[in-house]
Amino acid sequence: MSEVLIIPDEVVISRIYHIRGQKVMLDSDLAELYLIQTRVINQQVKRNADRFPDDFMFQLTAQEWETLQSQNKAWGGRRKLPNVFTEHGVLMLSSILNSKKAIAVNIQIMRIFTRLREMILTHKDLLLEMEELRKKVSGQDERIELIYNYLARFVKEQETPRKRVGFKTSGQQEE
Repeated sequence: MSEVLIIPDEVVISRIYHIRGQKVMLDSDLAELYLIQTRVINQQVKRNADRFPDDFMFQLTAQEWETLQSQNKAWGGRRKLPNVFTEHGVLMLSSILNSKKAIAVNIQIMRIFTRLREMILTHKDLLLEMEELRKKVSGQDERIELIYNYLARFVKEQETPRKRVGFKTSGQQEE
């Protein structure tokens, strides 16, 4: 592919939202990345509705849209509630949008979704390992307390002066 895309990954990542337990992208954000109008995406989706089941694309509720807007002040001026696309929906968009730009952007988005999924799996593995360590340490509180008490007693004994042992001359006092 001769056209090289220079969209920083951070820009794409910042446009991925977590809604209804899924990572999704807004139709308007995708349109901006593809350099087309939002209505073009929505027209193509409407013409190819059978390619976009509910787990590929859905329309936000008024409450979801309001919540998203409150977190991101940049949006406004929409007459309809936005459509959002899951990872599979974004992939399906590349089959109905035939521009080289759309294909290149989709490839980049798919790579980012894959990287995010790998990061989540890595964090899940770390969480499981931490849980195992917690299980190993739990129940050891009494033993740790016992060791602490012995150490505290030992330190206290070291700080108190001991009686002198041995031969004492008549001039020495007992300490």
